[in-house]
Amino acid sequence: MDPFEGEASSRPVEYEPVSVKDVLVEMKDTAELLIDLSYSAVLHRNEELATEVLRLEERMDVLELRARMSLMMAARSPDEAEQLAPVLGIVAAAGLISDAAGDIAKIVLEDIRLPEAMRAALPEAVEMLVRGVVDGDSEYKGRTLEDIDLESKTGVRVIALRRGEEWLLNPGPTTRIEADDVAFLRGPESSIGDVFEQLTGKPYDPPATDAPAIDDLERAVDTIVHMKNLSELAVDLAYSSILFDSEELAEEVRNLEVEVDAMESRFEAWTLRAAADAEDPVALRGLIHLGSSTEVISDAAVDISEGVLRDIDVHPVVHLAVQESDEILTRVELEEGSELDGTSVTAGVPDVDATMSVIAIRRPEEGWLLVGEAGATLRGGDVLISKGTRTAADEFEKLARA
Repeated sequence: MDPFEGEASSRPVEYEPVSVKDVLVEMKDTAELLIDLSYSAVLHRNEELATEVLRLEERMDVLELRARMSLMMAARSPDEAEQLAPVLGIVAAAGLISDAAGDIAKIVLEDIRLPEAMRAALPEAVEMLVRGVVDGDSEYKGRTLEDIDLESKTGVRVIALRRGEEWLLNPGPTTRIEADDVAFLRGPESSIGDVFEQLTGKPYDPPATDAPAIDDLERAVDTIVHMKNLSELAVDLAYSSILFDSEELAEEVRNLEVEVDAMESRFEAWTLRAAADAEDPVALRGLIHLGSSTEVISDAAVDISEGVLRDIDVHPVVHLAVQESDEILTRVELEEGSELDGTSVTAGVPDVDATMSVIAIRRPEEGWLLVGEAGATLRGGDVLISKGTRTAADEFEKLARA
């Protein structure tokens, strides 16, 4: 039985005046964290992480209801209803992402079996993400994140904190770490263990990995990892297309969803072939669940960007949410002969004087290349999806022009 089954559904959610903008921002942050936590729970076979996913899923259900109530109260004319319809799509899609993350977490909580090959593959696709409870004697207790300065010293980031039932998403420099906080850390495997031990006072036990012995299983695992990365990228681009009213980004979301659908078909075929050679085919059941949930996330990304694809004006409340965004995603077509043409990219950072981070490249003959997985060399005709500040984005576009 789910830890929150019955408890969450019995709690009444009454209408109360809330800022739709704030709810949208929190739903976006929650959806992104849910994806991270759910896949990490599978990677680590970690029931504590999986349980945190269900806690967040419960929180998302409440946010979704409150957002729907507020949007229904806000529609006073047909024109407003038309503008608010895409916002309802954003709300519903965030709920779908939340449900998919919950289904992924249940692979662990309901002991749905998964091949050990997943442990060998996922570390190549994501940074390590761990959960720890802040010890009362930790040197970090009572200090702000700015004072601790973890990221610059270790590369490890505190991506969220849970204090009792309160979630602190995207904690900032002034956020103070307190004893008994549940902290979620993301960073390189080489340093995250030391940070975990200093934070919790407990030794860090990294997950064991086993290489897959079956070729078709290895292909299936590689495919699901790629599907995960593309689905996460689709969600990022979908929110950006809505928040920044970019039809080009919305089209890229649709392209990604089509590609993930095609990959799921290949993934299912390889998994079924692997079952013929596996000692215990039932161990592949969790892989099927993971593929299905991953595909739902990419479908939800298209739902998020549907208003832009249908050329419906975005309600001003979304533009208010945009003003609170520190980073944006941009789409730039690289021209031959530009300063970026021929530039190497390592871990997303171009080898030029630019502060934008390249997260994906689309080439007509190769499809999507996720720069986070490997280095790349930029060339004329590439479509670059990059993340950074507005000022950096303007400079980056100049570098992409011949």
